Amino acid sequence: MRPCWIFGGAPVNGDLLLRPSADAYIIAADSGYLTAVRSGYSPDLTVGDFDSLTEEKPSVGEIFTVGSEKDDTDTMLAVKKALEAGYKDIFIAGSMGGRLDHTIANIQTLAYIKNHGGKGRLIGESDYAELIGEGTYSYKRIDGMYLSLFSYGNFAEISVSGVKYCLDKHMLDNRFPLGVSNEITSPECSLTVSAGEILVIFSKK
Repeated sequence: MRPCWIFGGAPVNGDLLLRPSADAYIIAADSGYLTAVRSGYSPDLTVGDFDSLTEEKPSVGEIFTVGSEKDDTDTMLAVKKALEAGYKDIFIAGSMGGRLDHTIANIQTLAYIKNHGGKGRLIGESDYAELIGEGTYSYKRIDGMYLSLFSYGNFAEISVSGVKYCLDKHMLDNRFPLGVSNEITSPECSLTVSAGEILVIFSKK
């Protein structure tokens, strides 16, 4: 199934680390409508209470309005709409680098997507993040970017090779940031998560 891209209201420059494919379904979360339009994309759906969208009201696509007193953030509301429509491959642009509380909420939203059978990624001005569980993964080297690995739960056991600082069945603790600012030194690195969940972050140097 085609991917779904959700645009949030955090800053996004003209050079996204990833870009929506031509067939992507586009959802704007409240002020993310402006983020999408200014990035050259017309939302298929815009959702939110529109308390933060004061410059320009949505004029294209379907519009879903909710009251301002709600449990879901606008981004979570967009994610639920995407999952309800059957989208499992979800990218959230404009989701990091703005308010810290919103960034943390968006990281937790990755866990919600994962727990509902999908795969989520956060795309910011200079960062990319995803949450992974047990298994083996490979990541290509991206010039000019650090690779950081964090335990999302209390502990996670990982092995990582093809990087500057390798680990072999090491237990990461979420109370100590051992995995920050690593670098991929091979064309791609291999990461095995044997227990727990890992937050993978690429950040521009």
